[in-house]
Amino acid sequence: MTELKVDVKVCCMASIDEARLAARLGASAVGLVGDMPSGPGVIGAQAAAKIAREAPTGLDTFLLTSGERAADIANELAVCPASTVQIVRHIDPEEYPALIEAVPQVRRVQVIHIEDEDTLTLATRYTPFVHAFLLDSGRTSGATPQFGGTGNTHDWSISARFVAQTELPVYLAGGLKSANVYEAITQVCPYGVDLCTGVRTNDQLDEAKLHSFMSEVRRASETLGN
Repeated sequence: MTELKVDVKVCCMASIDEARLAARLGASAVGLVGDMPSGPGVIGAQAAAKIAREAPTGLDTFLLTSGERAADIANELAVCPASTVQIVRHIDPEEYPALIEAVPQVRRVQVIHIEDEDTLTLATRYTPFVHAFLLDSGRTSGATPQFGGTGNTHDWSISARFVAQTELPVYLAGGLKSANVYEAITQVCPYGVDLCTGVRTNDQLDEAKLHSFMSEVRRASETLGN
């Protein structure tokens, strides 16, 4: 079996059983959705904490937060002992020093919503403060902003340019599924991929869909390795 060269993070975990299934099929990380104004898989920090505490050894746990202030994000992490925090808003970079001081042990991933080419400028804005980026489909303005979980893809050519201009690891998200992840990986060349709706059926993690997705990631890994 081809070794995975691209990390897979499965988001929207609803239970510890789903996290264990994701790990068994080869995922390196799972996403736990804290309080969020929109999108699927919202379970809150308390439920996320239970999964984070019981997650299999070696499985990274990402707490997704829509918090904008360092104090609010740190408070969520005080409840949920995730290994990584995934910040879904384009927050003020000046919040990061206080967050780093409050929870220095937690890895920080900044989500960048690929709305247009202007988002390319955000790489330099956040690079001094984060360990990685995650590129997603979303809308950051308007009456009903969407911070991921849309089930839609975005312009992968912009994502590829983002990956090329930063030395930090970059996860690709947004509408990924077994039918398109090979093309996404070979076009964008991300460090990892992240998905939710593409491997769920009736709001439950679908083992067959995730198995098919992992097979396509391995095929793309093999292509990149050649």
